[in-house]
Order: sequence, then C-alpha cells, then structure tokens
Amino acid sequence: MTLVHSIRDAAQRLIAQRDLDALLRTCRHLVSARGEANSAGLAAQVIDHYRKLPEAAHLSFFEALAAGFNPDPIEVLASAKRYAESQHAEALVELMSVSEPPRQELLRRVNRAPGGTAAIVQMRRALLRALESHPQLGAVEADLFHLLSSWFNPGFLEMQQVDWTSPARLLEKIIQHEAVHAIDGWDDLRRRLQPDRRCFAFFHPQLPGEPLIFVEVALLDTIPQAIGPLIEKNSTPSDAHRFKVAAFYSISNCQPGLRGVSLGNFLIKRVAERLQAEIPSIKTFCTLSPLPGFTRWLDADQAVMHARLRAPLREQWQAARDELKLGEERIADRLEPHWHPEKASEQERAALLTLASIYLTEASPTRDGDAVAKFHLGNGARLQRINWAADLSRNGLKQSCGLMVNYLYDLARVEEYHERFLDGKVVHAQAVARLA
Repeated sequence: MTLVHSIRDAAQRLIAQRDLDALLRTCRHLVSARGEANSAGLAAQVIDHYRKLPEAAHLSFFEALAAGFNPDPIEVLASAKRYAESQHAEALVELMSVSEPPRQELLRRVNRAPGGTAAIVQMRRALLRALESHPQLGAVEADLFHLLSSWFNPGFLEMQQVDWTSPARLLEKIIQHEAVHAIDGWDDLRRRLQPDRRCFAFFHPQLPGEPLIFVEVALLDTIPQAIGPLIEKNSTPSDAHRFKVAAFYSISNCQPGLRGVSLGNFLIKRVAERLQAEIPSIKTFCTLSPLPGFTRWLDADQAVMHARLRAPLREQWQAARDELKLGEERIADRLEPHWHPEKASEQERAALLTLASIYLTEASPTRDGDAVAKFHLGNGARLQRINWAADLSRNGLKQSCGLMVNYLYDLARVEEYHERFLDGKVVHAQAVARLA
C-alpha cells in the first residue's frame, strides 16, 4: 500500500469516527430530551447523521446500541424483587418500565420525525446483514423487530391494484422486486398486467410511494400445474367468460428491512375478497408456489426428522431416501450436472414426491419448515397438491427438483386452518396424504 493510500484510509477512518461520535451523542441527547419540540429536532438530526454514516461504520453504531442503551440491571433486579413480593399492578408497571431497553424509546422518538420510519427500516436492513456474523447484536434486532411488528400491523396496510396505466416508477419497482419469477423487461410486465392477470400492491401510510408487497394473480379456468404457461410473455390472454380460478403465483416482499415482520396475515384473503366481488364466477382461490427449501432440507442432517416421524411414516421416509441414495451423495450434486424431472425414473419420481409430502406436512410447523409453506399455511391455506415438473427453470430445479405446490384458500375456513397450523397441524388434501 502506498503512503498516499495509507493517508487517505486514515483520513476516512477519522471522518467515520467523527460521524459516529456525532450520531451517538445525538442519540443520547434524544433519549434524555424533554418536550416534543426538542425530540423532533433531535430525531431529525439522528436520521441525518445516520444517513451520512459510512457503511463500514454501521457495525460500530449497532455495537454501541447493543452495549450502551440497555436497562440498568440493578434497577431491574430491585423492581423484580418488589413485584415478586407484592404482585401489585403498580410494581408490575414499574418492572415493565425499567426493564425496557432505552433503545426502544430512542427508536420511537426517531420514528416521530419525518422519514423516521424509512430510516429505521434501513437500519434494520443493515443490521440483518451484520447479524449472522455478530450474534451479540441480537438484542438490538429484537427491539427493532418488536417495534416494526407493531408499526407494520397488517391492519394498517393499504391495497391498490396496479395496471399498465399506473405510474412508471411503480411499474419499475415490480420488475425490480419480483422475487419469484423474474420479469424480462417491459413486454413481460405488460403480459402480467393483461385482463386475465391482476397485480396488487400493499402500502403503509408512513412509506408513501414505497410498496411493501406485490401480489400477482392469474385468472384461469382450472387450478394450474406448472408455472411456464402462466409467465409466458407471448401467450394469448384468456376469455373472461372462462374465469373460474384465481391463482396467486408470485408474492414479493419489496423491503428487506422488514424481513420476518408479519405483513401477510390474511393478505391473500383480502385480495381474494376483492376479486370475488369483481368477478363472481371465480369460486376457487389457490396458489402455484415454489418449494425453495426442499433440496436444502434433503441434504441437511435428518436426525431430528427421523425422531419426529411416527413408525409407518418413518419407514416410507427412509425407503424414499434410500431410493435416492441420500446420505451417500447429496441431491444438490446430482442435480447440477445432468438430472432433470423429465428423465427421472418412476422410482425417483415416487421417492421425491413422498419426501416432499413429508417435508410439507411434518416439517412445516417447525423451524426447519419451508418459508413459503409457512406463509401460506399460516395464512389459513390448505395444502392441496404437489406438482411434478412444474418449474423447469434453473432455480426451480436447484431448489425443489422442479416441484411446485398448490395451496387452496377456502375463504370460509381460513381462520380455522390458520388456528390449526398454529397448533402444529397442516391441513392437507388426500392427494397429498397418498404420496407418503
């Protein structure tokens, strides 16, 4: 490294430290400030300082939040003892007050400033990138998650239909944020907004013009079994007289800083009710969903699943794994060079469908379950069908051996199925049960 580079790096570190010191100093003033006027001005300064902070200094900021904005352990212990002795409401309120980290009040005050919500979402996005290698930041993440979960309650979300006449900036965001099936330019997007398609965006009042979620829907005559025909940009739009099924084929989260925050509670039900009012001939609401965690689960340590399964199901699970030689070799290695669903033997096909059925019905309520399955089952859907050779894209083969899933939304039973999933039960059709 040359002397010039060394001097430049040293200068940049000094500037970053100066900016960090200014940010933390303002944060402390904001937490201790009295009066709305003072708080509003200081909150705006915090946002300004954070946005000027170099990305390399974000970690230091989060470490300072983790170390310097905690409850006083002596006060917490004393309050806990008083509550344990008296069990009075006043003692409980005092304990709740002193045990709350000052970080939460800091973030609440930042949120009151113009642009505060967006700044906090940006903070969490940066924190999540650092969290995996810095678990000591877990308490900061818990505070951010707690507050954002309250502020982004699904009841606050506003739903808008997007069509070809929507602002270009919004249409560009659909292309940018499509997370399931990439949109290949404007012609592809135009096809997804034709009369036999629908797209809905969900917004939060504190983030005007910034969509949180996009939901894409295909209007069809039957439940779809493969994604290819739904996203073929040169396909001919269907006749409206044939619309009997609304198939949700893509749901994209546009805000990485809200990852894990439950935005989707009964979200699909809201869209379905809107479609039902518009097109009474539609009686069936379903999805065509990816299975992104399947191959990763196949190659993971299966000791927990082995212990979890009942004896008859465990034998079928083991037989399917033996057929695919899992344990001797990784499914990921086999997929990469040559494997394809259309070339699979009947035995391979049966084994993969058996394992997919077990994965969805047994693992979904656990921490090892598929994220997409958790979303739909948690929203009150029924696991309806597993489709072979449904996604032949490179990503579909890599993640799920080409499998896709239909989840069915029975609007009259969404709340019931949601509750059953919370109790650890996956409601599923007989067609899925027969695979295992």
